[in-house]
Amino acid sequence: MPNPAAAGLTAEEILARVLYRDGLVLVIDKPSGMPVHAGFGGGPNLEQSFVHITFGLPRPPSLAHRLDRDTSGCLVLGRHTKALRDLGEMFANGSVRKTYWAIVEGVPKSEEGRVKAAMSKVDDGPGWKMKVDPQGQEAITDYKVRGITDTPHGKRAWLELHPHTGRTHQIRVHCAELGCPIVGDRVYGAKDRSETLMLHARGVALPLHKKREPIRVRAPVPMHMREILVACGFTGDKSGDKNLQGEADLPPKSA
Repeated sequence: MPNPAAAGLTAEEILARVLYRDGLVLVIDKPSGMPVHAGFGGGPNLEQSFVHITFGLPRPPSLAHRLDRDTSGCLVLGRHTKALRDLGEMFANGSVRKTYWAIVEGVPKSEEGRVKAAMSKVDDGPGWKMKVDPQGQEAITDYKVRGITDTPHGKRAWLELHPHTGRTHQIRVHCAELGCPIVGDRVYGAKDRSETLMLHARGVALPLHKKREPIRVRAPVPMHMREILVACGFTGDKSGDKNLQGEADLPPKSA
């Protein structure tokens, strides 16, 4: 596949990234390095390719939430207005359960725990960033260490993270708050390395129907994270990466 930062996705490329679809939603595997929508400067973005995944409906699907430019994995789209409205309510009330995998610098002091650190946006020179701020918006993330490896840059850990809130850059800030910024994060971590951000939206569970179990979808590990995940103990997805519904690495409903 060509560098996604250099060009939009073709019909064939985005169709290959559809992980789940029904009459209400699509879940696609977002590539790292491509923004989900056009910024102030324009340029290639994932939303441009939605015209290729209408699957018979008169309009392309729309974003139900956002992922950062360099974050890969499960991205949820609504296929029509009512679906988008329902998805918006689910994301807002926290009923959508999400799992992220990250490779971080160092190892947290505790094998698992909860980061509860409110956040707010601040200007940072020509741009902006988020910071921990007791007066900011509530932000809660659970984490668990799933593996550790030694590298030329020191120890690195594979974390599984479950955000209970959906603040901008929440996982990136909370990992930095643990003292373990995400590898490749040049905003909240090391600014002098050329590594790609190692943050992956691994799984999502959507309670689309009140009397049914949530729809569970899992995104396969991206190539830029696979080698170090294996070093940390990852043994590979089960057969059939494209048929991952029901196998997401997700917390129990009571979490």
